[in-house]
Amino acid sequence: MPRLRRPPASIRIPPIWRRRPLLAAVVLMVSLLLAYERLERPADRDGQTTHVAGDYARYHHQVFEVIRVIDGDTVRIDAPDGSDPTTSVRLWGVDCPETARSPGGAGHYGAEASAFATRRLLGRQVRLELVPDDTRGRYGRLLAYVCVEPSGVRFNELLLEHGYAYADPRFAHPRKARFAKLEADARARRAGLWAEVTPADMPPWRR
Repeated sequence: MPRLRRPPASIRIPPIWRRRPLLAAVVLMVSLLLAYERLERPADRDGQTTHVAGDYARYHHQVFEVIRVIDGDTVRIDAPDGSDPTTSVRLWGVDCPETARSPGGAGHYGAEASAFATRRLLGRQVRLELVPDDTRGRYGRLLAYVCVEPSGVRFNELLLEHGYAYADPRFAHPRKARFAKLEADARARRAGLWAEVTPADMPPWRR
């Protein structure tokens, strides 16, 4: 039996993107949207997508115990979060200097901020206030205003009032303007870190 020869280039069947450009465009668009969604949705420590749809119902205005203080603006509470037996909470709208455990090393007044958070929060009951549809940060941590019970004082604001944190303007949140004023007042009083901080001491985003 004679061998079949390849058809000449002039009559070869063109790729699908040439034959069906509309279908190819739709497939490309769907692929880009899926890739964008994966980049935008926060990921947990294992790199798995964190489901945040039920965060507001589960955590908002609920009371938990702080069982660990990571640093001035990050704590862990006694509530399971997926496969994690505890939930990591990042305080909304503030940025405390880093501690010695940070990959970048200790920042000016980082140890003091961490010690203040430990004294005021460790073993205490706190009530969380969340912002709907914006409940997780880029590392999968829960974003919250942390209210110390029974007084209800927002610890985020205490950090700013006493000069243990910077008001972080990089992300929008409902109390952004108030936080900026609290920082300005602390700076005017030279409270906490504002007594001796230099531009070189500040986090890169603040310089």
